[in-house]
Amino acid sequence: MDVTIKDIALATGFSTATVSRVLTNKEGYFSKNTAHKVHKVAKELGYKKNMAAMELVTRRSDVIAVIINSTKTNFADSIVAGIQKRASELGNTIIILYTRDRDEVVQRQAIITALERPVAGILLLSVDIAPQNVELLKSSNTPFYFVSIAFRDASLPCISSDDHSVGYMATKYLLDRGHRRIGLAGLDLNNSYTGQLRLDGYRSAMAEKEIVVSDEWIHAGDFSHESGIEAMQAYASQSPLPITAVIAGSDLVAIGLLNQAQKLGITVPEQLSVVSIDGTVLCDYVHPSLTSVTQDFYHMGYVSLGRLLEHDHEMSFTSSRIVERDSVAELR
Repeated sequence: MDVTIKDIALATGFSTATVSRVLTNKEGYFSKNTAHKVHKVAKELGYKKNMAAMELVTRRSDVIAVIINSTKTNFADSIVAGIQKRASELGNTIIILYTRDRDEVVQRQAIITALERPVAGILLLSVDIAPQNVELLKSSNTPFYFVSIAFRDASLPCISSDDHSVGYMATKYLLDRGHRRIGLAGLDLNNSYTGQLRLDGYRSAMAEKEIVVSDEWIHAGDFSHESGIEAMQAYASQSPLPITAVIAGSDLVAIGLLNQAQKLGITVPEQLSVVSIDGTVLCDYVHPSLTSVTQDFYHMGYVSLGRLLEHDHEMSFTSSRIVERDSVAELR
């Protein structure tokens, strides 16, 4: 049976109120000798704080709920690492919950699970949230903040990369190296605001060079490895290849493109250059290593926790940069 405050009170001779004040560090209500005796007996009896019960009484918590969208990409690891680093500095504890991409019911279940205890706040990683669940968050009076996703609704507090800039940057990098027939693969262009922003950035860069984009250059997907495979199969079904370079919607899309290109006898970068969006460690794990638009996911995570606790409702962007590796050839 678990040791209770009453057991400690009985063993020390102090009242349960005094023992409770000592164990919750309410200074000014007891002497050092009293505190020493209570802590000594608590340790001897094997007492453990019931954090859930304490939170119900005080309505205060240092717990942060992190809800992660279980998309088929891998960038969340760096974001969580940044959140955990900042949490350790601030004395917060992290609990992690998962939801599915654009699944309103599962999203709602994850949010309700977080709200069942008095968490200090909720961080939502790349969660493309349903309107009804936005209302649930707003009505909860619990602080919330979105990470690695932006919305048309500027009232939703978030931090992300500037996705229009990401699409533009990747395209301009290839244009500057002589490519004109540039593909775009693996982005969700129907449901994802992120995908649409990157497409707009791509089109803006192409328009600056007065290049008319062909429909066959663009293959939508869901940011997954399978999307990369499917896009490469579609490109290779045309002879000759309709493009000289392709921008992949994620590192996993890029790896799908590479793997399928190898099976089809298409060499990268000699026959097809590839630029990946995300720039996680996966870019160095494949051959050839992937040139990428690298997002600062760790910084997103680190900053987001502070913004959440400060009740910052601004939309903000982190920087991205091109990291050159071995998957792009120049055309001159």
